[in-house]
Amino acid sequence: MQPGSRSRRLLLGSLVYLVSVGAFAAFAGRDRLVEHTPFNHYALLADAWLHGRQDLAHGAPPYAMNNDFAEFGGKTFISFPPFPAVLMLPLVKLAGAPENFRDGQFVIWLAGIAPAALLLVLEKLRRTGRSRRSERENVALSLVYAFGTVYFFTAVEGTVWFAAMVVASGLLALYTLCALDAERPLLAGTMVACAYLTRPPVLLASLLFALEALRVSGEGEPPLGSDGGLARLVEWARGVKVAALARRYALFAAPIVVAFALTAWMNWTRYGRPSPLFFDHEFLAVAWRTRMVKWGMLNYHFLAKNLGVSLTGLPWLPPKGEAALFGAPFKINEHGLALWFTTPLYFWLLWPRRFDGDPGRKWLYLAVALSAALPAVMDLLYQNSGWRQFGYRFSNDYAVLLFVLLAIGARPMGRWFTLAAAWCVAWNTFGAATFDKGQFDRFYFRDASQTIVYQPD
Repeated sequence: MQPGSRSRRLLLGSLVYLVSVGAFAAFAGRDRLVEHTPFNHYALLADAWLHGRQDLAHGAPPYAMNNDFAEFGGKTFISFPPFPAVLMLPLVKLAGAPENFRDGQFVIWLAGIAPAALLLVLEKLRRTGRSRRSERENVALSLVYAFGTVYFFTAVEGTVWFAAMVVASGLLALYTLCALDAERPLLAGTMVACAYLTRPPVLLASLLFALEALRVSGEGEPPLGSDGGLARLVEWARGVKVAALARRYALFAAPIVVAFALTAWMNWTRYGRPSPLFFDHEFLAVAWRTRMVKWGMLNYHFLAKNLGVSLTGLPWLPPKGEAALFGAPFKINEHGLALWFTTPLYFWLLWPRRFDGDPGRKWLYLAVALSAALPAVMDLLYQNSGWRQFGYRFSNDYAVLLFVLLAIGARPMGRWFTLAAAWCVAWNTFGAATFDKGQFDRFYFRDASQTIVYQPD
């Protein structure tokens, strides 16, 4: 427990992990812990591999209600990126069948990794002088991430859509830990490659490593803003050690190339298309498949709706006299609540403390902000808003980086910050306790057509 020691950091990380997993398990409920989920797609994929095939031999099981399975050439496939199935593979083997494997419980065990790894990231920033947060503040930020963001309701769901985000969030936090100072290029590349095989948008966070590797391969900190103009930045760039930078980039890229090759092979053997990019969601047997055929998986066409969901979704009050009919004082559209409503701490990202005289912190803030913005933009162009959800769940693809920015930004964690954090935890606790829990369906407005984004007239 010596201050600043590695063992102390690991102990604190372990405590954050245990607290997180314990709370997630409590809110998940008995069914998630002792039974398989109805949408155990990753366990089904692992079982298919164990039988030497990529498709499901007997098609989608009845309990999954044919929800999000890809149909091609008369065969049924799991279209979700495969890395979570890799993690489940040995346990599905031991269980003997996917129905004997408690996938929801397994996801909860994994869900403690992201908050714990985030604490290690924040402590690394403090240790290297790039964050002014204290150890206590870093622990608080890690716990607010766990319980004050949409990660909370995501972690307790356990089903295929949310399992991917739990796994990817943990990988993103571990990647960030390795990418800072470009300290471990091969491990950083491995983490981001596995994240790509889980949630493809996270691949775009590779920019963080690229910029950190560039920084540490140069002489001193890159001059930015008032610390130097374009001429000084060009002069600094000329001093970059090209051989060292190339070596870091090569080590980082190697696992990603392997992930691309694996993806191309899977797409070739399934669909006859050797593409390194995931595209087989377009074969989903769902009602809104036509929009994917018409507009593609990513398109500007989807931006307005996704912006509306992520920034303007609010609880709505039933008309006067109808509260008793609804059985709840308010309703939440299952397109989800706005990101700023569920986690108002994100407002603090807009006003970081000035970085005068600290070019290293300025560079890192810019690098992390851009690395978070890229997957955020990709999610906003995606054909799906995230429905069904309590809050904007796609923010899990970059929320770890947003909390890194809260640490670097160094705004005081005073009264208003504490009140905002309490709001975050209160609302997301409500979401974890009520979303997709049958007895609390009265709080939610569900539209299977996915066309009613705001409250009906």
